[in-house]
Amino acid sequence: MIDKIPGIWESAMSLPTKRVTRDAMMQRVARFADLEGYDGGLPDSHYPGSERTIYNVLGFQPPAGDNTIVSPVGAEAAEKAGIRIQEGFNVGYVACVSGNGALMHNHDTNETFIPMTGIWEFQWEVDDRVEAVTLGPLDTISMPAGVNRRFVNVTKNADPATTNILMGIIGGDTPGAEFSQGAMQLLRAKNLV
Repeated sequence: MIDKIPGIWESAMSLPTKRVTRDAMMQRVARFADLEGYDGGLPDSHYPGSERTIYNVLGFQPPAGDNTIVSPVGAEAAEKAGIRIQEGFNVGYVACVSGNGALMHNHDTNETFIPMTGIWEFQWEVDDRVEAVTLGPLDTISMPAGVNRRFVNVTKNADPATTNILMGIIGGDTPGAEFSQGAMQLLRAKNLV
């Protein structure tokens, strides 16, 4: 238990405060070992080079009664949220072997990536070309809404079966996802959409 610090805890507080019991707070704890990953549910989930497992940590709940808006992690992963809340942002992990990632896609909100393990390349479309940057563990990239983007695990592992983990944070309570026209052409050619 933290002792009160004179001068800090005694000051007048202007932000609203809320009492949360331990039981209520424990409903807001997700242990990675207890998360159920899902490797399907998105149009590119079974496209060669896009195989990955998605762990829905926090949020990504589709709005009740609206079947036209889907979760960027897919309906099945959305159901497996470790913490089922809608508080303005969502957190998830992607795990995959080197060479895999997502096809080019877009979100209507910000999407921020933080590699937890491995080396990841982040690509985005601009002026009819693709730009890229490579990031390692704990580096961060924040993709603005409306930018076509993709990520690929480019880690050079001695064991090709080694998976690496990427954290994704997406803004909003009901973020929308859409694949680029080029990605849709690839998916149609494989009869995945």
